[in-house]
Amino acid sequence: MRDFSVDLRRIYVAGLSAGGAAAAIMASTYPELYAAVGVHSGLARGAARDVPSAFAAMRQGEAVGWNGAGSASPADTPRAVVPAIVFHGDHDRIVHPRNAEQVLGQLGAGTKLERVVQHGQAPGGHTYTRTLYADASGRVVLEAWTIHGAGHAWSGGSRAGSYTDPQGPDAAQEMLRFFLEHPQPDTA
Repeated sequence: MRDFSVDLRRIYVAGLSAGGAAAAIMASTYPELYAAVGVHSGLARGAARDVPSAFAAMRQGEAVGWNGAGSASPADTPRAVVPAIVFHGDHDRIVHPRNAEQVLGQLGAGTKLERVVQHGQAPGGHTYTRTLYADASGRVVLEAWTIHGAGHAWSGGSRAGSYTDPQGPDAAQEMLRFFLEHPQPDTA
């Protein structure tokens, strides 16, 4: 950001698997830097302390609930809600789908949000459940996509790629849409 002319209101972070975990860590640690975060098949911040606990969290999820309960202390929860879009396949055998709930719970900790559930299907592909969480003003700040029948792969990715699932929905397109809808508010 120091070296390039960028719009400081439009800094986003996203990733898949370990990259998704890194994105969740960055957003919850430095919420003032990011306008929004995209987490695909990742872990919540603090879900693991070492290699054995990482594998345990990947297999079954860690005890960090929607309300921030579990091993996450108040210091581990974000100071502000960073808008987040989260994708996870419900047949993921590498990172348990429960981790998506834990990412949402951590990023939305302490915030009362209204929930709307939608169902759909990618053209010729997977069905999905899309859950929108809106704040008191009606602005969607968290969006969760559960892709039914999908494993540990980037949803909507190229057939030629590894860890990709071309049966969609297109996570990259949806993340871009979400990011464009969420510039960081002016702080001045």
